[in-house]
Amino acid sequence: MAIPAIDPYDLPTLSTIPENKAPWELVPERAALLIHDMQNYFIDAYQVDAEPMATVLPNIALIRQWCSRLNIPVIFTMQPGDQHPSRRGLLADLWGPGLTVGRDTEVVSELAPVESDIQVTKWRYSAFQRTDLRALLAHHGRDQLLVTGVYAHMGCMLSAAEAFMTDIQPFFIADATADFSRDEHEMALGYVAKRCAVVTTTDDVTQIFRHAAAA
Repeated sequence: MAIPAIDPYDLPTLSTIPENKAPWELVPERAALLIHDMQNYFIDAYQVDAEPMATVLPNIALIRQWCSRLNIPVIFTMQPGDQHPSRRGLLADLWGPGLTVGRDTEVVSELAPVESDIQVTKWRYSAFQRTDLRALLAHHGRDQLLVTGVYAHMGCMLSAAEAFMTDIQPFFIADATADFSRDEHEMALGYVAKRCAVVTTTDDVTQIFRHAAAA
């Protein structure tokens, strides 16, 4: 079952959401990058040459390039195709059978994983549910998580919340996440800013990376 077409919308700006409550500052040596569900099945619903994806996709690519340069772990979540009903569970009641094996499950070509990237098979909204993501972050000595991808008010928001609940500091990149609508996107940003994450932008993150590279 294909995702219905998502109408273009302008990305929210930080001026429209509450001020961050968390005081955390991004430290590249402590961070990992989460590229959440950027698979063809989900991205096909967008007009990739229109907002928000026209900005979000190159922003994720840029952040990913900087992470590779600074040896920051890059972690992809990827939902599997042709899930058995016992695996799909309650998701089937809301979203049907989901992805099919093949092109649906592939990450969009602009972000295709390379050998050094980490790929996590994802089963529920949160990237931490039924996965070893927490153990992977611990193995790499990382306790900060940059959150990018789709959808902001679902998997991205819940992954940020669960990171927080396992003492990992989430940094939710407003213009490197996308959603079904601006209202839902703003809702996600407002929630995480008040409850579990630092909302930031691609420019702010890459500026920190530039300083780290220069040092």
